[in-house]
Amino acid sequence: MFKKLSRMTTGTLTAVALLGTAMLTSGDANAEKVLRFSHTDNPGGSRQAAAEVFAEKVSEYTQGRYKVRIYPAGQLANDPKAIEQLQLGGVDFTVSATGSYATHQPSLNLTAMPFLVDTYEQGWEFYDNSAWMKSEFAKLPEKGFRVLSTWEAGFRSFTTSDPLASPKDAEGKKMRVYPNDMIRWTMEAIGFQTVVMPITDVYLSIQQGVVNGQENPVDTIKSLRFYEVAPNITLTRHVYSPLPLTVSEQTWQNFSPEDQAAVQKAANEASAFSRKLVRDSVNGQIEEMKKAGATVSVPEIGPFRDSVQSVYEKAKGIYGDEVEKVLADTAEIRKKLPAN
Repeated sequence: MFKKLSRMTTGTLTAVALLGTAMLTSGDANAEKVLRFSHTDNPGGSRQAAAEVFAEKVSEYTQGRYKVRIYPAGQLANDPKAIEQLQLGGVDFTVSATGSYATHQPSLNLTAMPFLVDTYEQGWEFYDNSAWMKSEFAKLPEKGFRVLSTWEAGFRSFTTSDPLASPKDAEGKKMRVYPNDMIRWTMEAIGFQTVVMPITDVYLSIQQGVVNGQENPVDTIKSLRFYEVAPNITLTRHVYSPLPLTVSEQTWQNFSPEDQAAVQKAANEASAFSRKLVRDSVNGQIEEMKKAGATVSVPEIGPFRDSVQSVYEKAKGIYGDEVEKVLADTAEIRKKLPAN
């Protein structure tokens, strides 16, 4: 009798909770609807700053019909899980490295091929206007999410326990990577052993000697304080690593056309904010990390470029002509927007 009553009570409570949620989200047409935004950056990082701009603009441009609630530092999920939650409608927005989405659209791995672009401007042109990139993003809604805009993180570089002057210094060292074939192949071509783990585990893993280092943009290195446990920062800039802002396709289809336009406008403005913030902050962040005890170096890049040539051939073996399309697009962009 008690067990039966307990089950009935649980079922009743669940029904009440669901009814309450429904009333909050679909009752009064003028009621504020809360949208959940998950990301893994710390509260003081650039992703959080851009997310706050996005949230403010969504509220403004929808006349307060929607409120974006931000959950930083992996409170809801790490990057792969947040993307899965997008597909299920468990979160409404996330922002993560392009390669994080490659689990669901494998050809996006190609954006992480090493040394594709040399400047921010070249990277922006590739992500905003290249034919290949546009075609890739157009495939994502059928996966359960879509790209609204691309935010900035910058170029990936290394933080390691020991100095990294050349690929020879990578031999026998363990490098953390996220689940992305291209990044893993690049690290292995340089000479590292690779260990896949969520970014939220990296600080402690370096501290405990599970891995000898990690690679990320300067903004992420600073925000997540990796320089504290791996104080040798080597500015190889081996991969351009921006952050597509994505929305759950379920959420997107529930917006009216007017609210879709409002959210898109907010995303575009947050992108412009993010790009300017990150580009303009890098030198200052490097100086702050130096003052905190980090050693920052710019190595001779030639040996690193030479060491990763096998990555392009490996990619062609899996992705075929898609590799040439990416290389052709980025070569044309480098010609159009040459580095100073």
